[in-house]
This record gives sequence, structure tokens and C-alpha cells, in this order.
Amino acid sequence: MELKDIIKEENKVYSKPELLDDVHMHYCPGCSHGVVHKLIAEVVAEMGLTEKTVGISPVGCAVFAYNYIDVDWVEAAHGRAPAVATAISRLWPEDVVFTYQGDGDMAAIGTAETIHAANRGENIVMIFINNAIYGMTGGQMAPTTLIGQKTATTPYGRRVDLNGHPLEITDILATLPGTCYVTRQAVHTPAGARKTKAAIKKAFENALTKKGTSVVEVVSTCNSGWKLSPVKANEWMEENMFKHYPLGDLKVD
Repeated sequence: MELKDIIKEENKVYSKPELLDDVHMHYCPGCSHGVVHKLIAEVVAEMGLTEKTVGISPVGCAVFAYNYIDVDWVEAAHGRAPAVATAISRLWPEDVVFTYQGDGDMAAIGTAETIHAANRGENIVMIFINNAIYGMTGGQMAPTTLIGQKTATTPYGRRVDLNGHPLEITDILATLPGTCYVTRQAVHTPAGARKTKAAIKKAFENALTKKGTSVVEVVSTCNSGWKLSPVKANEWMEENMFKHYPLGDLKVD
């Protein structure tokens, strides 16, 4: 990097993305949702897709995503975001259509919609926030809850004989012929946020070139559901979540 570029970089003013509405976010302190919202807003603006992007927000902590990112939105019933995204993508094939889903939505209530949309290779992007718990409704066990992890419905920890194994929905999606890009990232560090942004951008580029279904999982924290401080939640995620949900690309076509 030349000296003039270094000076330019140092003098850059970092501000709120233009597509993030100036409203108070309802997310708990330390929640990963706000960071991911910021990255989506940046990618859409930088790619010049403000008028050509449609987001689908179903039920869950992210149900009010339409309040924060200034693009067109449709709210879907719980778990039905991929089905709604399929319809919109087929009706407006030149637009980038993405879903924004939690683990309970994508890997439980909406498992069928998720798998079949991906298997068909619908030209959509699925952004999947995996915090291994039902955050909005009181911290119950989710399909992605880890073995031994305590929740409101597994107070002594998740047991395989009683609750089954954690559902690795992203790994399943990577095996389907309709997916073109499946990746797992996190936003707990600046480097992680940069990688996640690059992943979202690549997924949107795939949608523009009509390559099929792209899936961006973001392994996230839920410090309120986990009963941890934001700092401790990040530490717990690194020590436990990343072992079961290792970061990196699972499929790139």
C-alpha cells in the first residue's frame, strides 16, 4: 500500500451505513443481530442494490429487521421465509431476494421449506443466525442447542437420549445439488465481521448471476438466553460453539 493510500485510509470517517434507519434497536446488548444488519446494509449500498433487494423476515428476534435496513421487506409466517422468498424471486427474477432467519425458524419450524427451497436451487440467499437457543420466547432448547447446554427446557443440559443430537442444518444444505455457496462465519471480532461481510457479498453476487441458493450461517451469541455478559458470551461461543460449528466455507461452486 502506497503512502497516499495509507493516509487516505487513516483519514476515512466511519459512520452509520446509509441504509440503516435512524431508530433505536431492540436487540439486547452484545447481540450479534445488529452487527449483521450493519453488514447487510453496507453490502446492499456498496453493490448499488438498494432498489433491487427484497428481504424476508419471519418470526423470532429478527422479526423487526424491516425497521432497520431500508430496503423492501416482506414478513413471513414462522419458518416460511424460503417459501415466500421463492415466490418473490420467481416473480421478480432480477431482484436479489434474501431471508434472515434464526435457528428455531430455519432448522425447526421451517426445516421443510428450507431444505426443499435449497434442493430446488431457488435463486435466493439465506442468512442464518445460529445462537443455539430460542432467544425471543424465553431461552428454550433449539435444534442447534449443544449437547450439555443448559436452556429453559433443558435445565440440566441437552441429552442425546432425550433430546437428540444438534441439527447441523448448514452441513445438510451443503450436500444438496441446488446450493452453490454454503459458508459459516461469525462477527465476534473485526476480522470475523470482515469475513462475514465478504460472504454476504459473494452470496448476493451469486443471486445476481443466478447460480442457485446461497447460505450464510453466522454463529452468534445470545447473552440474555445464555445468562452471560456480552464478553463472557463471546468467550463461551469461541470455546464451545466453534468446536461443533467450525467456521469456514462448506461449499463453493
